[in-house]
Amino acid sequence: MKQDFPKIKPMGQRAILIEFEPEINEQLLQKLLSVKDLVQNFYIKEKVEVNNAYSSLLINYTTIIEDVYGELFELERLIKGAKIEKNITSKIYHLPVCYSKKSGLDLQLISEQNQVSVEEIISRHTAPFYTVYFMGFLPGFLYLGGLDEKLHISRKEQPRMKIEKGAVGIGEKQTGIYPQPSPGGWQIIGNCPVNFFDKNSLPPSRISSGDKVKFFAVSEEEFETVSREIEEGNYQLKVEDYHVEN
Repeated sequence: MKQDFPKIKPMGQRAILIEFEPEINEQLLQKLLSVKDLVQNFYIKEKVEVNNAYSSLLINYTTIIEDVYGELFELERLIKGAKIEKNITSKIYHLPVCYSKKSGLDLQLISEQNQVSVEEIISRHTAPFYTVYFMGFLPGFLYLGGLDEKLHISRKEQPRMKIEKGAVGIGEKQTGIYPQPSPGGWQIIGNCPVNFFDKNSLPPSRISSGDKVKFFAVSEEEFETVSREIEEGNYQLKVEDYHVEN
């Protein structure tokens, strides 16, 4: 039996969850972000935080929701009467990655398990324009879709106790970047020196859901140069407008 989406339901006393079709694709992401904007504008005079995952939105309220059923009704009315945007306007961020033996701790493992050379791993990883679906489990951690199937690999059975800041990893069908040191079980293939989260900036993360990421390979010497320029505030990150009309 076909289910109706979205589903809107309370999550405790201070949150409401809006669930869409359980899929991962750019068409759903477009719908999700359009509804996210609608909800944020609807609550423009109230303090709420709206976060998206692959197929859902979570509205976090700063206080207990007094009339939860009234709130659910208003959200349902808002979404059903909404005009979903057909255009995607976002940014492409070109990010340097050093795929050296020192940074790419699991390059050899992936090479052997997936039967591809290290050079081909790098070539396939830098080829796509990845889509930023959402951010978590760390502030600024980008969940990127569009990874080449030849690079799909399971997470580690025993996670590492510490992954370095900037580590670029692969977990199942996704690739991502650790924005700060953290335990983690993704297979590490390189390091990106760009900072992805600054709590003192507004917004704290410059990259948003719906944006694109394109990796390019740099040598260890170039990595050190870029790292120094970032530390001194002199690095110019290449950013382009990205626009698709459906």
